[in-house]
Amino acid sequence: MSADPSFPSDDAFLEGKPASVTLAGPAGAIEAIVEGPEPDVPRRPLVAVICHPLPTEGGTMHNKVVTMTARALHQSGASTVRFNFRGVGASEGSFDDGNGEADDLRAVVAWVRRQKPDAQVWLAGFSFGSYVAYKVAAELKPGMLVMIAPPAGRGYGFDEVTPFDGPWLVVQGEADEVVDPQKVYAWVDGLAQPPELVRIPDTSHFFHRRLMDLRGAVKNGVRPYLPAADGSGDRTDA
Repeated sequence: MSADPSFPSDDAFLEGKPASVTLAGPAGAIEAIVEGPEPDVPRRPLVAVICHPLPTEGGTMHNKVVTMTARALHQSGASTVRFNFRGVGASEGSFDDGNGEADDLRAVVAWVRRQKPDAQVWLAGFSFGSYVAYKVAAELKPGMLVMIAPPAGRGYGFDEVTPFDGPWLVVQGEADEVVDPQKVYAWVDGLAQPPELVRIPDTSHFFHRRLMDLRGAVKNGVRPYLPAADGSGDRTDA
């Protein structure tokens, strides 16, 4: 395994095919998929790293909410990196209750920044993955943080995390049967600098029959913060 495989070239992205890479992580190999933006949208100097839900409940980088989040970002001109936490798929190691998983995320972000030093790096995550992204956001200082159905009130110690102080979007289904929406709202309201909160009515934890609504919420929420397609770094609403 290469210790630092190359980020796929723009030519590879133009083929519209995901590229599988194996990264060196703190617990061994990390299995990841890199995808480029949709071919018919302006390309932006932006790579979003997306974290998947709870490994012990079957969460992987192929989860539908994760892949729909990636799709929304591709349609916004971003590249994405999805990866399996330790002990999932071909990623080595074993589940570590969010601590080792945060180290996995740090390793993936460090690789992206080495490979794409001129690009913004964003963090995103679904459920447990959103907690892991939040846990390291203040430290890693991404250009934006996107949290989908964050498991506030489920024993993860959200109140012990240093809050992120950059652009930040939270998307929550109002009929979530896994995460109590009211606890998510209370957590958001209690923050000194609360994120933008999008509530989607009649929506379960896994966004059954609401994935298109999720896609729209992510695209609309991130639009004001997208770097300019010309690479100047200026924000644009285009």
